[in-house]
Amino acid sequence: MSDFERVKYYFEKGWATAAQVRMYVQYGVITDGEFEQITGEPYAAA
Repeated sequence: MSDFERVKYYFEKGWATAAQVRMYVQYGVITDGEFEQITGEPYAAA
């Protein structure tokens, strides 16, 4: 399972919030485009 698939799974299960997924972008685990795919929201650094 890739990092993208893992984070997406966590988000879909409700185990991670959009704010937590945003942190994965900040740490370089996923891209901002992948953030948008996972959450359906445009990425904007908080």
